[in-house]
Amino acid sequence: MGVNRRAWLLFVLVSVLWGIPYFLIKIAIDDLSPMLVVAGRCAIAAAALLPVAALRGSLPALRGRLPVTGLLALVHIVGPFLLITYGEQHISSSLTGILIAIEPVVIALLMAGSEPITNLRLAGLVAGFAGVVILVGLDVSGDRWGLIGAGMVLLAALSYAYATKLVQQHVADVPPDALTAATTTISTLVLIPFALFHLPPAGSVGADSWLALGGLGVLCTALAMLAFYRLIGLAGSNKAGLVTYVNPVVAALLGVALLHEPVGVGTVAGFLLIVAGCWLSTRPARSPAEIPVNAV
Repeated sequence: MGVNRRAWLLFVLVSVLWGIPYFLIKIAIDDLSPMLVVAGRCAIAAAALLPVAALRGSLPALRGRLPVTGLLALVHIVGPFLLITYGEQHISSSLTGILIAIEPVVIALLMAGSEPITNLRLAGLVAGFAGVVILVGLDVSGDRWGLIGAGMVLLAALSYAYATKLVQQHVADVPPDALTAATTTISTLVLIPFALFHLPPAGSVGADSWLALGGLGVLCTALAMLAFYRLIGLAGSNKAGLVTYVNPVVAALLGVALLHEPVGVGTVAGFLLIVAGCWLSTRPARSPAEIPVNAV
């Protein structure tokens, strides 16, 4: 199989794997608390990733990096995972996926110090945030809890954007398998004590919720991270970063088709503005470390 074909297969795989978390979260929180869902998916991912990193011998690269790795775990996993999962108690999975797509626009804003904001990029920033205003204004206007849920998801996008900058500045040289294994393990250790207070009564959780949690841990966290970094190696960071434009479409389609979530003209208009904003605000091509690192 040629490199291009493998890259395309990985691109499709990552786009799907990062498009389905919002759908799976919606199913899991029917029976499980958001805290337990996040702790569970982190624990499952860590259990899958640690043996991979150990077999590859990449864990020693983390020596002396515990403080920054711990901070990355908080802003890349613990914070955004909790914000998204709690936020989905109040807004649809399709809206969640679309709002997260604002991340590249936020990254462009955070990188303004090193990359001046040109007129083209400014137009992208304006378009992206206009899309958010349309989405929030039309989908959750007048719904206090809906606004809170949307705000949580937007804070998660901001956290992901900061995580990108953190990786660029401090841990870009650490092997991805070691870094993801470490961040998911640290996240698990942070979250488990809190999750123990949210255990469900025996027999109260349906099989679909457990399966959704397993999918979040194995597929959407562990496998998606490894596939994404492999895609970077084959196709380059700029092309790999295009998954940011595709996974919200997957999230919206799943929400509409399987959860019967409504998608109106305002939702489509907001999404198109965000995509246009992402494309414009990331021109010209960014350096390898400036791609989104969202692992929802």
